Amino acid sequence: MTRPLLELRDVSLSFKGVKALNALSFAVDQGEICALIGPNGAGKSSLLNIINGVYRAQAGEVVFAGEPFRRIRPGEAARRGIGRTFQHNALFSRLSVTDNVLAGLIRHSRTRFVEHAFGLPRDRAEERDFQTRAEEVIEHLELSPFRDSVVSTLSYGVQKRVDLARALVGRPSLLLLDEPMAGMNQDEKREMSRFIREANERLGATVVLIEHDIGVVMNLARHVVVLDYGRKIGDGAPEVVRKNPEVIAAYLGAVH
Repeated sequence: MTRPLLELRDVSLSFKGVKALNALSFAVDQGEICALIGPNGAGKSSLLNIINGVYRAQAGEVVFAGEPFRRIRPGEAARRGIGRTFQHNALFSRLSVTDNVLAGLIRHSRTRFVEHAFGLPRDRAEERDFQTRAEEVIEHLELSPFRDSVVSTLSYGVQKRVDLARALVGRPSLLLLDEPMAGMNQDEKREMSRFIREANERLGATVVLIEHDIGVVMNLARHVVVLDYGRKIGDGAPEVVRKNPEVIAAYLGAVH
């Protein structure tokens, strides 16, 4: 039986007395793609922020790879194998695609400042390893034609791919994607869905993603969690969740 890679146990979070998450519990099995859906303000991004350490849960705990925590620092989360993209691209707009991807490895560096400054052997070995890893993910996401391009000159869809590459270069076991297809047309969404599926199947990343396009969710995810004002109202396979009366009333509308 597959064990959960990620578990949330009665996680709660409030901002100035307003509940963003209310005793939320669910589990994500290793190797699956899990979609978080719900209306704006449902608490989806806040949840990802707790998992990768941007926020601290005020109650409950997160269990990742068998280890529980209420708060984890983002750097430690990255080193443990949690990768993350954000709703709005947080790329270095004046740097190249390759440099942006390499930036995803900063928190994985074992090199001290002195070794980096003087180019001592461990620094050179690590640099070669990082360059190899960056080239691999750039090729995998079909970004090779853009490797030396300045990010700000690229289309929005390609920039979202660069953001995904930066998250993948650390070889995460858990990949958190915050609206990776926001603002894309249908062709771009199909392409991004393919890359996410390949990251899951070929690179072995368990995926938790926030997505508003129900068609994308139903085609990509095998597990759907539905939030409504910080409360879980649906949790299961897509075909089960879409028939849940509470989910239909709160979010999906009439689904056929």
